[in-house]
Amino acid sequence: MDHSTRVQDFIGDPVSDSPPISRDDLEEVFQDIQADLRFDHELNGCLNCGICTATCPAAHYYDFSPREIVQLLWTENLEGIYDAMQEKIWSCAQCYTCAARCPFGNSPGGLVMLMREVAIKHGMQSAKDVLRPFSRVMLKLISTGNQLSPDMINPDHFADWGPNLTKVEAPLKLLRKAIPMATLNTTETAWEVNLKTSVELYTIWEMTGVLDQLETIDENLFDVITDIMDEKREDWEDFQDEQDDDDD
Repeated sequence: MDHSTRVQDFIGDPVSDSPPISRDDLEEVFQDIQADLRFDHELNGCLNCGICTATCPAAHYYDFSPREIVQLLWTENLEGIYDAMQEKIWSCAQCYTCAARCPFGNSPGGLVMLMREVAIKHGMQSAKDVLRPFSRVMLKLISTGNQLSPDMINPDHFADWGPNLTKVEAPLKLLRKAIPMATLNTTETAWEVNLKTSVELYTIWEMTGVLDQLETIDENLFDVITDIMDEKREDWEDFQDEQDDDDD
């Protein structure tokens, strides 16, 4: 599709402190966004009516406007797109109110998701800064198959939850033993994930490029998770060998 009639060349933020980026790098970032199969589905045009921004919860509290995101992408404002990826796109709560209200069928929230994924792919500092606090959650998810577990819910790690968080401070292991389901007798995971499932999850994350993106964002965390994956794969191979020996 030829969008040349609406392309704006080098119309970025004149007062931005962002370092100068080459035209080739700007085009590569936009091409990665545009190449996604979801792009044409999420962006159909823009009437510039502002309904998306008027109904956006994040717009009320942050320097964020869904309409701005749509306009930047619709006009292929490469500098503006890159600048928005340094901070603004991380203000979106992904509630998709914008998509529900847009009379043109756009999904600014979906476009933000694409921009976030490209920011991770390119190892942008904004992505590293946003994801760094979630490193423990990411480690828990990839190493156990669970995103959140009881031993993670404590005031030190979730201070933003407020004073009521102290109510969860309790002898969790003792309380979990009182729950009749054996799968809940652990505080390290929300539920037990068997070894075969873990290995299958690792394969999926490898094949879909999740681990490559993780390496771009946090190399140390990537190394730790790789070690855990290798160890569990060895355990799985040992288990299979034992089963074969039993069959013989």
